[in-house]
Amino acid sequence: MKTLLAVCLVITAGLSWAADAPPTVAAAADSVPVAGTVASTTGAVLESLDVPGFTYLRLKTKDGETWAAVPTAAVKKGDTVTVENGSLMNNFESKTLKRTFATILFGSLGGAPADPVSPHSGLTTNVDVENIKVAKATGANAYTVAEIVTKSAELKDKPVRVSGKIVKYNPEIMDKNWIHLRDGSGSATDNTNDILVTTKNAAQIGDTVTVKGTVRIDKNFGSGYAYKVMIEDGTIEK
Repeated sequence: MKTLLAVCLVITAGLSWAADAPPTVAAAADSVPVAGTVASTTGAVLESLDVPGFTYLRLKTKDGETWAAVPTAAVKKGDTVTVENGSLMNNFESKTLKRTFATILFGSLGGAPADPVSPHSGLTTNVDVENIKVAKATGANAYTVAEIVTKSAELKDKPVRVSGKIVKYNPEIMDKNWIHLRDGSGSATDNTNDILVTTKNAAQIGDTVTVKGTVRIDKNFGSGYAYKVMIEDGTIEK
């Protein structure tokens, strides 16, 4: 789902869900057609495969067998699960598993918290997001997370440099890794405390990094992967 992110399904896609991730998006091929969205699917687990950040599930549903991918979950064969907020993908290649799925549903397990920022669900992290404090980046075009979000209109299509802690990481969605950075600036009440970055660089949840990239606003990848502000083509310095 090269549209972030809908599992952003990013997603989700969409909008990762490393070499795997779905738009709330597990390992993505260069081109992954989105077949549509699915409200929910319930089935018995026939097989469970874990990769960094995600769990692939072969499910027996009332309509037959299907594959699904969700943020890492402790499920076992025989469990009955519901995959919600799903995006159905065709010909999805998982580089980690070295296989291509004719169709696969990217979503989140029923009862799991949804990602309010993007369709890429799966904030599977032990990072203390309430007490993050990262010093502002230095040098040209340096901003805090909150400054980039609040000044996004004037920063549109301009280069920026920002430091922060990775609180979410969805690898290889649309041939990119999708991360969320926080530095302690901004507020959750107006979504100024978090910025989405796409990058070719690998990283891990909990890493403190400095990113250089280009600000984009009102970016819509389709299938539910839409972002008011994000940083594209970022390069990471740890």
